[in-house]
Amino acid sequence: MPVIVTLFIVVAGLVLVFFVAWLWQRRTENAGMVDPVWAAALGALALFIGACGTGAALNRACVAAGGALWGARLALHLWRRNHGKPEDPRYHAFRERWGTHAARNMFWFFQLQAFISMLLAIAFLVPAYSPQAAGALNIGAAIAIWIVAVAGEAIADRQLKRFAANPAHRGKVCREGLWRYSRHPNYFFECVHWVAYTALSIGLPWGWATLAPPLLMAWLLLKVSGIPILEARLADTRNGYRDYMRTTSVLIPWPPKRT
Repeated sequence: MPVIVTLFIVVAGLVLVFFVAWLWQRRTENAGMVDPVWAAALGALALFIGACGTGAALNRACVAAGGALWGARLALHLWRRNHGKPEDPRYHAFRERWGTHAARNMFWFFQLQAFISMLLAIAFLVPAYSPQAAGALNIGAAIAIWIVAVAGEAIADRQLKRFAANPAHRGKVCREGLWRYSRHPNYFFECVHWVAYTALSIGLPWGWATLAPPLLMAWLLLKVSGIPILEARLADTRNGYRDYMRTTSVLIPWPPKRT
């Protein structure tokens, strides 16, 4: 399928998906489903682009398998975490701040997720439409990075879930496992996941463009919608979190400082 046709379908599909998700949250007054929808949409994009690309078959297989498996795992985890629960405090704070304009602003917030997904899809489009096959070293590096990223994110998610499930830990800060070395190890491995497609694309035409998705993801998490909003709430509501912020790396796992 020509890349221009693929781009049109991608844009139209994302706009529609997040419009439907917005209608859903308007009925439920719970915007928490935007997280699993975002992950599932990107996983579906990877499958679609891998199937419709005109590039080397091996490139397309890596894109389809890597993106789909990552998206399925993350979407399932986020759905289980959010389904049937009160609205994520981050989105609830938006709703309260926006007041009577909440419905309109939430619509544009959901469409912003569609736009961000379009930019992240660069990671899939470049290798899937490159007639040049990725080298064996590129593929090996991409697979290794992908395994570390997806396994690391899954381990971090499972460690936090297990910690939170213990009633004795209510109101406490998780410092177990990977959370001892990073305040947000799941976010760190999320950024690393996008580096896998950069490794795959080194030496391919437009391969440099695949640097944008991991940099965009890191910027969003560090400066915009991820860590700043989350930590502003945790610092005020979680006993010991300010000390955790002083001693523990914000993103990249690193040995904690002594208090």
